Amino acid sequence: MMFCPQCKGLMISSGGQLKCKKCGYIREIDDSDRLKKTDKRREKEITIVDDEDKVATLPTATIKCPECDCTTAYWWLRQLRAADESEVRFFRCTACGKTWREYD
Repeated sequence: MMFCPQCKGLMISSGGQLKCKKCGYIREIDDSDRLKKTDKRREKEITIVDDEDKVATLPTATIKCPECDCTTAYWWLRQLRAADESEVRFFRCTACGKTWREYD
């Protein structure tokens, strides 16, 4: 969205120009106003809980560890993608410390 530099009203596209609905200010559309399309999606960095004191306070779940077959793991949720997508649940084995994730 573009906003008017004079009154801060919303500008709309009309006939190759941007026009303010509030005060009538008009300017030509230039290349900086065009939407840019990207083919790549940038993933945000994953934060892993490494502090042993914090891990001990996390809730536990009964789930089988893919590494050692232990059936208890700490778990936590992280929003890794857009807000309209579901959270990712992380698990850390209480026995061997392996960390893995599960998508809903």
